[in-house]
Amino acid sequence: MTAKLLEGVRILSVEQYGAGPYGTMLLADLGAEVIKVEDAGRGGDVSRSVGPYMLGEQDSEFFQTFSYGKKSVTLDLKSEDGRKAFEELVKTADAVANNLRGDQPEKLKITYDYLKAINPKIVCAHLSAYGRKSERAAWPGYDYLMQAEAGFMSMTGEPDGPPVRFGLSMVDFHTGSHLATSLLAGILSSSRTGEGCDVDVCLFDTALHQLSYPATWYLNQKHKTGRLPRGAHPSIAPSQSVKTSDGWGLLMCQTPKFWSLWCKLTGAEALATDDRFATIPARRENLEALTTEVDAVMMQRSTAEWMDILGGHVPFAPVMDIAEALDSPYVQHVEMTSQVDHPDAPKGLRALSSPFRVNGERPKLTRAPKMGEHSEELIK
Repeated sequence: MTAKLLEGVRILSVEQYGAGPYGTMLLADLGAEVIKVEDAGRGGDVSRSVGPYMLGEQDSEFFQTFSYGKKSVTLDLKSEDGRKAFEELVKTADAVANNLRGDQPEKLKITYDYLKAINPKIVCAHLSAYGRKSERAAWPGYDYLMQAEAGFMSMTGEPDGPPVRFGLSMVDFHTGSHLATSLLAGILSSSRTGEGCDVDVCLFDTALHQLSYPATWYLNQKHKTGRLPRGAHPSIAPSQSVKTSDGWGLLMCQTPKFWSLWCKLTGAEALATDDRFATIPARRENLEALTTEVDAVMMQRSTAEWMDILGGHVPFAPVMDIAEALDSPYVQHVEMTSQVDHPDAPKGLRALSSPFRVNGERPKLTRAPKMGEHSEELIK
């Protein structure tokens, strides 16, 4: 059995869909008791009904993805009985999380100002689209919108193509991770001081913060990072997709050592002495010519052959589709898929494993709860 690092930590979460549930699921992976607070009159977590692959009533493979290992109680926070039951749970909890619109926590009275009288140590963790202290607090918002407005799409795709979003909702996942981090920081502080707090994260701030060094370049040099062919790195070359005899790979010579080693292992020693490619700035300046030369070398062998030659020496990876990625022997080797028991999946539900290891072992996953499954157990 893996160590449950957060065993004894109780988190109530008024959550739905992606970002918030992803963040609290990370905490459940590590042993926290995460209790989903769902309003049955509104259908509970909206992701329960997201198809196309359903699991009985009010459950789906999409929903499972964000709520492994949690519990569920049903109550209406706006009703007298529901509020009373919620406050009883707050007395026993370490944190209350939510990923509602920024104006909703105040209306539902789930901020620290409202809950501290019930439990002065409670940490109230808020995740919203645009934050609670913002002129957009009441706006709905989603990951893709943040990718657009924070500039991500202007840097993604080919230079002569339209702006492109990421294939996955990475802003959601990162913001959920920030929620988990800030919630744990709040609990640590509360355990020392006896006083809880509000902590806030939002999709927009997270997206903007992840502009990272391109933001610093613009703020100080007015340099606008755009799109380069093959998804090339804005300053280091070669660091981009390359053609092989049977597909594509991703080559990243992030240091002079890797460029020299690539030239040696591929038999392209002449490129190592070519003045156009002698330094990182020179290679970046001559990116088009470099791409042509690198492709000419890489197209002499298959992607798998190059993995055998370069793997573990020069940073290189095959460009795979999702089936190839998940069926990869390496994925099985590192135990990144699991089998989860589920009453509506007779053969079990295959799932991605937790990204954590504790004492070398990954946490064992259990299915997400049926709506209200734990109401009788937890609401007295």
